[in-house]
Amino acid sequence: MASTEGAPRVSRRSALSWLLGTSLGATIIAALYPVFRFVIPPRVAEAPVNRVLAGQLSQLADNTGKIFRFGARPGILIRTPAGHVRAFSAVCTHLGCTVQYRPDLQHIWCACHNGQYDLHGKNIAGPPPKPLEEYKVAIVGDDIYVTKGA
Repeated sequence: MASTEGAPRVSRRSALSWLLGTSLGATIIAALYPVFRFVIPPRVAEAPVNRVLAGQLSQLADNTGKIFRFGARPGILIRTPAGHVRAFSAVCTHLGCTVQYRPDLQHIWCACHNGQYDLHGKNIAGPPPKPLEEYKVAIVGDDIYVTKGA
């Protein structure tokens, strides 16, 4: 018979303790993994959008505004009282709320903290620290196209 004096001896109790400990750890990890995946969602790559059809001129009366989608973010299309069409990012530069057009004030208004922008996107009242991002507007027939970074 071969001698087993040099090899450490593992008892049944320590083997079972190790097995149960690793099983318990694996169960906890399996239970917490979906929670972490929910709390920290994966990044979704967004296709770059540089030009969108934002609306139609016939549906945008003077002194009105309309929210439209520019990729994953909102944009605002405004027809001034003089009939000019302008487009801006609809994300307030203060805390990221969605702005809207107020015909009574003839301003772009953020309801979160009463931030106001003029019809050129410049911040004129409230806490917004900088102007709205302005987009280029092109009218082709009745369609209004908005382009970013023009």
